[in-house]
Amino acid sequence: MNRRQIFAFVAVTVASLLLAIGLPLVTPSPLLAQSNTSLLVSAAASMKDALEEIKPIYQQGKANVNISYNFGASGALQQQIEQGAPADIFISAGKKQVDALEQKGLLVPGTRANLANNRLVLIVPKDVVGITSFYNLTDTKINKIAIGEPRSVPAGQYAEQVLKKLGIFDKVKSKFVFVNNVRQALAAVESGNAQAGLVYVTDAKISNKIKVVVAADDKFHSPIVYPMAVLKSSKNVDAAKEFVQFLSNSQAKVVLKKYGFIVS
Repeated sequence: MNRRQIFAFVAVTVASLLLAIGLPLVTPSPLLAQSNTSLLVSAAASMKDALEEIKPIYQQGKANVNISYNFGASGALQQQIEQGAPADIFISAGKKQVDALEQKGLLVPGTRANLANNRLVLIVPKDVVGITSFYNLTDTKINKIAIGEPRSVPAGQYAEQVLKKLGIFDKVKSKFVFVNNVRQALAAVESGNAQAGLVYVTDAKISNKIKVVVAADDKFHSPIVYPMAVLKSSKNVDAAKEFVQFLSNSQAKVVLKKYGFIVS
């Protein structure tokens, strides 16, 4: 029997012994045995930049978790979830939308938490002068004001509240250019398609084409809070819970603060 035949005989013998005692011929490594998990996060458009930056930080320790985002107006995302659209986590720019899902029993109990707060600001194109307050919106030189559609965009709801509190809503409502989310309001002012707009301070912070005129007093609108929760429709509830918990830790808070969000 030559050397090759001896090796073949030994290999067959060892394999037979392993099978006889019930051991697998190949033991998968822990890395290969670890299954990949996909999470879809439906989040308010104003969270886009911060969440995109948080994603790779989280995946440094959770390489097997694939995170995808669906950004949009909170009200539109709420409707999508109610109609059965797939999502694991919902992050809204207002409590109204999460309240509605909670009342319908669509949240995993005990997973709701407030991620951050924000501020509403009046913005104009960078080169515009002479506008110093909300009251200037009544001026004849301003004929287009970009705000989110109040029925679906929390920023639009807050904007309406502020303008009504200041007593100028009826004087300026004919100037409104309604948009589908707060980032579109920012884009309208950046492009000059609107002479002014109401957005979050976090949106204003990412643009060098606009300037902030003034921030709305918090007493003039409902608290701007970002609640988040895991959805019952999630197929990966445990992984979703872990990501929600991560969003509340110190690493995520550093990123949120960088983009202007208010975190405790």
